[in-house]
Amino acid sequence: MISLPQIHDLSLEVLEVEQYELALKNFVLFTQIDNKTKIIVTNKHLVIAFDFISKQNYPYEVICVDEVSYDRLYNKFVELKADRQMSDIATAQEEAVADEDDISIAEFLKTSSDIMTSEESAPIIKFVNSLFYQAIKKRASDIHIELHEFKGEVRYRIDGVLTKHIELDKKIMTLVISRIKVISDLDISEKRIPQDGRTAIKLAGKTLDIRVSVLPTFYGERVVMRILMNSIDIPTLEQLGISSSITSSLANLTQYSHGMILVTGPTGSGKSTTLHSLLQKIEDPTKNILTVEDPVEYKSDNINQIQVNSKVGLTFASGLRSILRQDPDVIMVGEIRDNETATIAIQAALTGHLVFSTLHTNRAHSAITRLIDMGVEKFLISSALLGVLAQRLVRVLCEDCKEQDDIAQQHLNHFEISEDTKIYKSVGCSKCNFTGYINRVAIGELFLLDKKIKLLLKDNIDDAKLEKHALKHGMISLKQQLQQLLIDGKTSLDEAIRIGLH
Repeated sequence: MISLPQIHDLSLEVLEVEQYELALKNFVLFTQIDNKTKIIVTNKHLVIAFDFISKQNYPYEVICVDEVSYDRLYNKFVELKADRQMSDIATAQEEAVADEDDISIAEFLKTSSDIMTSEESAPIIKFVNSLFYQAIKKRASDIHIELHEFKGEVRYRIDGVLTKHIELDKKIMTLVISRIKVISDLDISEKRIPQDGRTAIKLAGKTLDIRVSVLPTFYGERVVMRILMNSIDIPTLEQLGISSSITSSLANLTQYSHGMILVTGPTGSGKSTTLHSLLQKIEDPTKNILTVEDPVEYKSDNINQIQVNSKVGLTFASGLRSILRQDPDVIMVGEIRDNETATIAIQAALTGHLVFSTLHTNRAHSAITRLIDMGVEKFLISSALLGVLAQRLVRVLCEDCKEQDDIAQQHLNHFEISEDTKIYKSVGCSKCNFTGYINRVAIGELFLLDKKIKLLLKDNIDDAKLEKHALKHGMISLKQQLQQLLIDGKTSLDEAIRIGLH
């Protein structure tokens, strides 16, 4: 007898029965619940599934689950199937990583075939395709593939944090890495030195650029793939979550015809996204906007972008010099790393250009002392610098599963938060992919160079004096904004400490 109880938010495990691959094609899955074999279906594919079940003689109960639970189980079956197929060919192909299959993979992606419709591809091609598909589906920014002593592992960076995706046999993962090197135009025979490449995939009609970095490690090569965005995907400052007071102040700064605006923060804090958001605000047919980046992360049709290439001597400094001979109105330098780049950027800001760039400092006011440490004269900084934005990306708690955090309540005094404030913690459910968080919000502190700061720069100055003046004149610190997110129940204490609430 067939019954259709509804089950939600299940993390089911795969169960192989006879002809499970044929059942998989008809959206029929199998699992065990309370030590009993069950058939799993979902409303979306109910007609096809029941048409298949009616032709079989299964003695199992049919259970209808929600789409998310079904997808999780379906993906496990697909990975199991791919694992089996790859295991069968692993021995034969281990020494022949440059065979005809490699050419077919390269052709497959170079001709921009849509990976969603490539059902008849070879197993390893399918597996690589599924890595990209799952990464996009889970909103991952990076895909990490690494080899250990006896196994290989794939992890996704989602909302700034790495989460494990799958574990596979080391021999199979070696083949997967070889395929990725082929589609990125890298040398598959060279395993002793780091390599960098790029590839493009088409997913559901949308083309994505992938930046590939291969690094030799003790147990084998490690691959990191960064999924790059197009300019149409760049969020506005408001969408990033930066407060309206800061966005309006930044908008005022972008109206200047010359000067320098810096964005600071650690790696992965969204500096490049913010810079491109600012550039989008000032895009205009009457302006010549040029950038020098390493790498070009956001492709834009209205901006002329230069990719740094140290192999041929194209550095930030040399690229910036060349840009200045191209009659620019607005210049964006991906990062100020040394005295030479800093000096040229400052000179450009003083000679009638609006310059955007990034620095690696934790706080906004620290950018001034960082530039001084680089050897830039204080009078040049006070003349050229308009403002500095320091920012972080904070994970937002999933509203469906967050719970009150009783342990965190006991430590609120240490973080200068009232004891009667309700603090929440992450739990995890199907909606947030069992991470406890959905998306991230940007917080930022904006340090503006006013007349008092310029006077202070004439004397010996340190971070403490700069911070004291900035806070006195209206700058809301990153710590204050993190405290507010906690009070509003938007994030957890663990996340606030990870970001920098000390």
